[in-house]
Amino acid sequence: MPVLGLPVLGAGGWGTALAVNAARRGPVTLWARRPEFAAQLAQQRVNAAYLPGVPLPDAVRVTADLQGAVDGADFALVVVPSVGMPELLAELPRTLGVVLCAKGLAPDGGQLTGLARAMGFTRVAVLSGPNHAEEIGRGLPAATVVASRDEALARAVQAALMTPGLRVYTSRDETGVELGGVLKNVMALAAGLGDGLGLGDNAKSALITRGLREMRRYLLALGAHEDTVYGLSGLGDLVATATSRHSRNRAAGEAIARGEHPAQGGKVVEGLRTAGLLDAWAFSHGHDLPIVRAVARVAAGEWTPQTGIESLMGRGARAEHEG
Repeated sequence: MPVLGLPVLGAGGWGTALAVNAARRGPVTLWARRPEFAAQLAQQRVNAAYLPGVPLPDAVRVTADLQGAVDGADFALVVVPSVGMPELLAELPRTLGVVLCAKGLAPDGGQLTGLARAMGFTRVAVLSGPNHAEEIGRGLPAATVVASRDEALARAVQAALMTPGLRVYTSRDETGVELGGVLKNVMALAAGLGDGLGLGDNAKSALITRGLREMRRYLLALGAHEDTVYGLSGLGDLVATATSRHSRNRAAGEAIARGEHPAQGGKVVEGLRTAGLLDAWAFSHGHDLPIVRAVARVAAGEWTPQTGIESLMGRGARAEHEG
């Protein structure tokens, strides 16, 4: 561990929560890109904009100096939205291990782990699971998964983040862990659309169940392990994100259904961008992802929420396990 602490790159809600959690084990350096925001965090010792009510422990040092934050570090948690990932990775030394914590896709629709390797990073991991920042920041019980081809890196991350409030499991299935976190955001948007339309619990239960089947179809097509689909980063994250009041993707879907703007205080809603990318992938590869298609059309303004629901309910009769 570097002298100045584990680098957590990104001071949004999730980055702040990870920094607070890791500070229960040792020193942490929390990096914010904007110097004025870093100074505010350092002085006020709370991230009122993104994680209100959770004080920063004394073990968390805040800085806007990126190179100083990662100097001498073995690895860093990279906790910025997927659209900002290429720019940040370009500024980091290629010898650094990078743990990607965003739940989104690269600009070309590919995996962020693939992007990192294409940029020259050889030690890459991904962190995902049913992890709401609001709860982890407060130390409520939770579990997550760190996946990497590099077992030593995965175990190092596990050791840095494992606390009495957070169980950290390791996996070698980077694809399954990363893409499960991506696809569940789209399903959470669909759940929010249903909530906004007042469709009830039966509809949400059916949505989660059929959504999991679409996740399985997509993940297995990309080479993921089936066990991962039903694990923390698959089913676990889907349930949390589709049902929680903390889920910004679910809340965005609800806002759309009410005719409101889905943006929430400047916070990134990954599923809005992801839906279109996944729909394009499904079309080009001949896969049937009807929930993804409906959410993509609604998010793009091509369909009303009600039209999206009708597209799902009006599909032809079939056996449950046909698709």
